[in-house]
Amino acid sequence: MAEAPRKIMLKRIAHVYYKYSDMDKATTFLDDFGFTEEKRVSDGKIYYRGYGKEPWVLCAIKADKAEFGGVGFAVESEEDLRIASETLPKATKIYELEDAPGGGKCVTFYDPVDGYPMHLVYGQEPAQMLDIPLPHEPMNYPTEKNRPANKFQRFEKRPAPVHKLGHFGVRTVSFAKAYKFYCDHFNFLASDLIHDAEGIDRTVFFRLDRGDEEVDHHVFFFAEGRSYKVHHSSFETHDFDTQVLGHDWLREKGYKNCWGVGRHVLGSQIFDYWYAHSDAVPSSFRDRTNGGFRYDPDGFIMEHYVDGDLITSSQPPHRSKAGPGSLHVWGERHLNMIILFSKSMVLTKNTIGPEVPSDFLD
Repeated sequence: MAEAPRKIMLKRIAHVYYKYSDMDKATTFLDDFGFTEEKRVSDGKIYYRGYGKEPWVLCAIKADKAEFGGVGFAVESEEDLRIASETLPKATKIYELEDAPGGGKCVTFYDPVDGYPMHLVYGQEPAQMLDIPLPHEPMNYPTEKNRPANKFQRFEKRPAPVHKLGHFGVRTVSFAKAYKFYCDHFNFLASDLIHDAEGIDRTVFFRLDRGDEEVDHHVFFFAEGRSYKVHHSSFETHDFDTQVLGHDWLREKGYKNCWGVGRHVLGSQIFDYWYAHSDAVPSSFRDRTNGGFRYDPDGFIMEHYVDGDLITSSQPPHRSKAGPGSLHVWGERHLNMIILFSKSMVLTKNTIGPEVPSDFLD
């Protein structure tokens, strides 16, 4: 890699690629999760959007083996793409996103620690927001009644519509190497760092440094573990009612809830994690059942979230010790350690649902 003249300036997280061996199951799940099909290049490649301004937020690709295909970040300029192509590990030359909604140019590189792809894009045409019904009803509190008399709350049972891609997370084999690489080459800032009992940082939640612009608490996190794996991608939906209606929709369709609904501490989001119905579970996976609950720790996980924190670059990083208190403040705990899944986290005995097996992190 050549030495970069400056950091590559990321503007926002944009989209994610997933490869599926069973596209029928995958597309059924994506529809039920709340994505909108935007462009079907073929039965083996489909672009999905949210109701926001991103031209697409997920690309589903048929493949022999289920695989995470990497996340795309929008950059400030074509010069950022040039720097990326000349300085990042195994970077491609600049190429056109020929069949993608919104067009644009792209450079793909590979994480130098764990080898997964990342994509940088520039020049996409934004989409028009979709005009879909979303509730905006005022809330009544015990001593503050904001909704007029004779005005009723009525909701439609449906999937929770996706607004945008909010963040993704992976397990890395070397926190220190990954942290240095992403801080050296990009405008990432640590919002929260989690350290172990010896005071060594093992997990980071990165936001983008956009100066005084308000940005999400994190767009990218990683935690150190024995081997690489993608953990989940997270998609924003409208509000809590919309989220829980989507939870019920997925449950009634027979999908497996991973963890949620609950409220995170770091980032403050209300979360709801689901296992995608696909063939994402490798053949080496051993079914484990505890109290009748089956979970797929090697499968794709997707999250709906609402009500996350916004911060600016003036907020300093926060450091805290790993433990159950850093994960959630309320919510069902049948798999309360699944979001952060490395040796930097502490497994705890559950009070609701089956206990986490002792070999969960193996």
